[in-house]
Amino acid sequence: MSEIFASASYSGAALTMLAFFIGYAVKAKYKSQAFNPILIAILLIIGFLSVTGVDYDTYNSGAKYISWFLTPATVSLAIPLYRQIEQLKNNLWAILIGIFSGVMASAVGILVLAMVFNLSHAEYVTLLPKSITSAIGMGVADELGGFSTITVPVIIITGIFGNITASAVLKFFKITNPVAKGLAIGTASHGTGTSRAIEIGEVEGAMSGLSIAVAGLITVVVAQLFAVIR
Repeated sequence: MSEIFASASYSGAALTMLAFFIGYAVKAKYKSQAFNPILIAILLIIGFLSVTGVDYDTYNSGAKYISWFLTPATVSLAIPLYRQIEQLKNNLWAILIGIFSGVMASAVGILVLAMVFNLSHAEYVTLLPKSITSAIGMGVADELGGFSTITVPVIIITGIFGNITASAVLKFFKITNPVAKGLAIGTASHGTGTSRAIEIGEVEGAMSGLSIAVAGLITVVVAQLFAVIR
């Protein structure tokens, strides 16, 4: 099976898209955030590779092409932000303070958990960039002496968890302002959370998209400071 899979140049990409479409169909059928398409796709792909014996490198040789769409997809988030430029101008300081507060809350939370569970310095800094996009998070973890290979799945898990729980958390804390909703989702759960913010509303999606970039830049600085604390 591994040889057959490897012989098709784009088999990994095809498997990934098929798994995602299955996940999306399941979510559409049951209409519940618990059935996250990305999570379902991950589980399906892991199951397929385990059953067939196809190794990750063989799978990734075809699946890697999908990552080429990451940059244009991220850039496209500027479109809803441009449409909400007045919201950005009118709430600039509130937006910046909100994102900074979210980054600090994440860093403090990781510091407390590291102390409670007695994590090593390398393990601690590995988790610090958990709420930013993986492209930035890997670089932060590497620079601080962490394990970037662990940082990536931690970032993915954070994003999926944020995507699934976003609506429930906002409802529980009675957050109704669309700008605040978007900032909270984007700062806490990067691009995966932003996909949920876009579903909630255009303003939420625009603010969440903005948070990805700003939170990433702030985290680069904050992580450096927090790395020397422990």
